[in-house]
Amino acid sequence: MSSADGAAAAIQPALIVHGGAVSAASYASDARRKAVNAAALAGWEILQGNGSALDAAEAAVRSMEDNPVLEAGTGCMLNELGQVELDAAIMHGRTLECGAVAGVANVKNPISLARKVMEKTSHCLIVGRGANVFADRQGIATVPLEELVSESALKEFRALNGNYQNGCNDFFNPRTVEEAHDTVGAVAIDKHGDMVAATSTGGNAAKLVGRVGDSPLVGVGLYSDNSTGCVSCTGHGESIIKVHLASRISMYMEEGISPDEATRKALLYMQERTGYGAGAIAMDKEGKVGINFTTKYMAWAYITEGKLQHGMLHKESFTEIA
Repeated sequence: MSSADGAAAAIQPALIVHGGAVSAASYASDARRKAVNAAALAGWEILQGNGSALDAAEAAVRSMEDNPVLEAGTGCMLNELGQVELDAAIMHGRTLECGAVAGVANVKNPISLARKVMEKTSHCLIVGRGANVFADRQGIATVPLEELVSESALKEFRALNGNYQNGCNDFFNPRTVEEAHDTVGAVAIDKHGDMVAATSTGGNAAKLVGRVGDSPLVGVGLYSDNSTGCVSCTGHGESIIKVHLASRISMYMEEGISPDEATRKALLYMQERTGYGAGAIAMDKEGKVGINFTTKYMAWAYITEGKLQHGMLHKESFTEIA
């Protein structure tokens, strides 16, 4: 066996998922932990069966979109008019191909629609009505809007009374103790060394109609490059955009900084410059990982070699057999 063959054989499939970074006391629930762990196991089942990082990341995010506890797809937060607008993106690190959708109204799994954009078009991002028209052309089933709206989302919408800024202060200020919302994401590496990042969100409660945050923006809410690593971000979208968080983390890793230090350094920079918190999961091409957040909570799970690690609080990590 050549040294190149040995290096390739040493690649261990792995997956990290997050269920959103927020500072709301109501976020810390066993149901949220279980939902994130279930998503990691859904992705791991594919990797363990010699499947691709692309399929694994999509499956993990679909699992979280389907769980109303995580409020990213079903049960998502509502805009200022009480409407659903979903965003998602996915990126393949081998080819740098990517696909994203924003402002989608009635698609249950926007991450799968984003993958269709990547695989079936020459575009990177399709928004609003155009995204729904594209979904129809691809035969992706739509659902009645009421299926995506939960009682929890309606309660949050009414409580904010259309005040988006109050929601941001509640969700992402490290000192807050109010209600929450979620973005979900995954990063994965398969046995071939291919890396994929995926992110999905319903956005902040009471956002303006048409508002788009970081999640569907490549280089901002996510990034993946086999030569460097993959990243998925979560938190205050406008602040993440201002510091191009995913690109910043990726550039740090390209400089040889570990994923752990790269995520920590970029998140602290964002908090110092904007005053808002966020979280990020990252993995480099060697499989080293970074899981950090400057909010009070971020539910996460990491799985490789049959072991599942997970946590939600700072300096918290549990390990169990997958």
